[in-house]
Amino acid sequence: MKIHTGEKPYHCNQCEKAFSNNPLLKRHMKSHTKEKPYQCCHCDKAFSMKFNLTSHMRMHTGKRPSYQCSQCDKTFFKNSDVTRHMKTHTGNRPYPCSQCDKAFYQNSDLKSHMRTHSGERPYQCSQCDKAFKHNHHLADHMMIHTGERPYLCSQCGKAFTHNKYFIGHMRVHNGELPHQCNQCDKAFSYSQTLARHMRIHTGERSYQCQYCEKNFSLKCNLTSHMKIHTGENAYQCSKCNKNFLKNTDLKRHMRLHLGDRPYPCSECDKAFLQKCDLVSHKRFTLGEATSMQPM
Repeated sequence: MKIHTGEKPYHCNQCEKAFSNNPLLKRHMKSHTKEKPYQCCHCDKAFSMKFNLTSHMRMHTGKRPSYQCSQCDKTFFKNSDVTRHMKTHTGNRPYPCSQCDKAFYQNSDLKSHMRTHSGERPYQCSQCDKAFKHNHHLADHMMIHTGERPYLCSQCGKAFTHNKYFIGHMRVHNGELPHQCNQCDKAFSYSQTLARHMRIHTGERSYQCQYCEKNFSLKCNLTSHMKIHTGENAYQCSKCNKNFLKNTDLKRHMRLHLGDRPYPCSECDKAFLQKCDLVSHKRFTLGEATSMQPM
């Protein structure tokens, strides 16, 4: 009955979480004790939860998701994930935030969202001073310290921290662009890239500079802009001492010193420093309508 009443009498003494029954609390406590009793039989990885081992094993077995949404083409490994996903189609958001106009499909999503208002970051990295609002963000961050990239591309040798990034990367090899813009003819490998692109059409600029009136459609652009105010130039060229706001700008600049032109034209003998230069060359010199893929 506690499921129906929402009662959670079993409290963790290490954090603020509470549970409806003792087995759930015991399972949760493993996240604090670092106990990992579930060992993979194919590699040296171990996990605190059985379902994490099950998810990991799919990397070795190649098992594909077996539950498909009846409203779109998304697939899932668990039926419960399909049920949760279906709420995105029904529009049912029964958990509203009391601080803003947002509403959520699940109570757990609302609780996570409330941290954006409170500023709470309960998940502390044990290797550095960073802290996070969500446990999965801490797990992602920890891979920076461990260097773990378990998803390896057999075609080019690139490795990825998450299966979703690996799947997206494979579309670069097979040319698949499943995410089509409904405002123009562009298509993208990643749904996130499409979402970013849509801001061009909507004009949305949700990232506000705290020092001036400028707004940006992408957080990375705001981050770069903020360095103008702070005077920060974090990336310096070792050849000529030029400073850059972004590491990507430094990498691009280094090609001038190295003579590296990694984007050759397949129709002539020209090669280019940047992909956008190659695209422009094909479009205007060769008359080719080229859709850019996310790098």
